[in-house]
Amino acid sequence: MTVEPAPARAPHGPGRGVEAEAVDAGYLEKRQLRGGTAGWVLLAGLGVAAVISGDYAGWNFGLEQGGFGGLLIAVVLMAVMYSAMVFGLAELGSALPTAGGGYTFARRALGPWGGYATGVAVLIEYAIAPAAIATFIGAYVESLGLFGITDGWWVYLVAYGLFIGIHLLGVGEALKVMLGIAAVVVAGLVLYLVGAIPAFDAANLTDIAPTDAAGASEFLPFGLMGIWAAFPFAIWFFLAVECVPLASEEAKDPARSLPRGIVAAMGLLLVLAVLMLVFTAGAGGAQTMSVSGNPPVEALEVAGASSALTTVINYAGLVGLVASFFSIIYAYSRQTFALSRAGYLPRVLSVTNSRKAPTLALLVPGAIGFVLSLTGQGAMLLNMAVFGATVSYVLMMVSHIVLRRREPDLPRPYRTPGGTATTGVALVLAAAAVLATFLVDPVAAAWTLAAYAVFLGYFALYSRHHLVASAPEEEFALLAAAERDLE
Repeated sequence: MTVEPAPARAPHGPGRGVEAEAVDAGYLEKRQLRGGTAGWVLLAGLGVAAVISGDYAGWNFGLEQGGFGGLLIAVVLMAVMYSAMVFGLAELGSALPTAGGGYTFARRALGPWGGYATGVAVLIEYAIAPAAIATFIGAYVESLGLFGITDGWWVYLVAYGLFIGIHLLGVGEALKVMLGIAAVVVAGLVLYLVGAIPAFDAANLTDIAPTDAAGASEFLPFGLMGIWAAFPFAIWFFLAVECVPLASEEAKDPARSLPRGIVAAMGLLLVLAVLMLVFTAGAGGAQTMSVSGNPPVEALEVAGASSALTTVINYAGLVGLVASFFSIIYAYSRQTFALSRAGYLPRVLSVTNSRKAPTLALLVPGAIGFVLSLTGQGAMLLNMAVFGATVSYVLMMVSHIVLRRREPDLPRPYRTPGGTATTGVALVLAAAAVLATFLVDPVAAAWTLAAYAVFLGYFALYSRHHLVASAPEEEFALLAAAERDLE
């Protein structure tokens, strides 16, 4: 491949401080995804599958931080944040449909630094989240006694190897598998609720003794600060639904299917979040659930459910973890692909195989995630993933507000209800959630911040001088800059 340097961009507008290179036609030909593959149902399936493991495990640790009342309020606030954000992303995705997702939106609104900072935050989230989920998968496999496995690292290796392999077969096959798994997992949650609802006892919701924290009560045993500390765990009910726009280049009619898919996914996740929080704590007790590694199963055991039902739910929980693991692998590969194709990350990462799947974009973050999973620290990895996610949310919502004000005439097939007021609410709550990650686990948040700084250093020292002018995200931004210059 021949790469010919082009003149540096003018030192103004979105291109300030960066240089883009012209590449030959073969460059993009080797970096093609399969378009027209996913309709809105498959996109909704992607959104649900990416999140659904959060209904089975992870959220319950928020009971230890805020009690039932604190976690309930946190879930309501995070539900508001995600709903508002989803409406904003539906608009941005319909207007700028590329595989870059949040990076594309921020690149257009905030320039190359803002675009890269957003894309890296998303990538940190999606690279670390599967590692956290892998540790939960290992715990489930060990608890079920499957295959006689007593050491989780074999499970992590098999999970990464198997599901990356499926993704290498192509997006159509992968999305269909995701939809099927998501349907099975949602059915498992419905079956669980059928068993848990009759065992509900309101007294179980407030069985954590109040502390001496400011504002503490039976409803808020850890006081007002407990609400804030529960934010990262409330997020686990919704984390990664924002991955849907990453499928834009592979969607059928993304201007219509993307908004429908992501909004439908969010609607279902909202209902499940409320039901799981209330009836799991109500059946098993907030105190017991606050330290449970498998809340639905333990809630049924406390309630005296049959062993047959608990076994089925145990397997459903395992499938749920697999669903999210599988879906987030898709998400990290597309974010890596888009950043690499535009030159922000090493370009070799975006080369696709004969089935139009980005090979190294699947393998390299997967290898990093596998190494992280060997720590076995699922809760710590969860908080690290939430840090990356919430930073990206702040930047994406700023991008929506900036584009609404700076480019009011940008074609928007879908418009956010409430406009910038809606995404402004999401922005404020996302900023509070970023700070909450330091409140819960400052060490994990600090390590993630350090990794984020290393990525930014790579851009400052190298990749900002080697961007690809003809990458879709760069062309979007350059056209917008040219139009503003003409005006």
